[in-house]
Amino acid sequence: MAKSTARSAKSEKKTGASRASKATAVEVVEEGGGDGVETAIAVVTALVLIVAIVLVDHELGAMGSGLFFKG
Repeated sequence: MAKSTARSAKSEKKTGASRASKATAVEVVEEGGGDGVETAIAVVTALVLIVAIVLVDHELGAMGSGLFFKG
């Protein structure tokens, strides 16, 4: 069988060293804020839910079975 030609030890060391020296700089950028659209949607949704519960209870109070409103 024929032997396959292998790289010499010198060329492997140069290749490994050249790859290590070509390190790329990575910059980590954080997103600013955090109080954006998502927070506003959550607050509005909570307020609408509370208002809906109070209005339904007010209507039930007119029939005598409301929790907060009794007519």
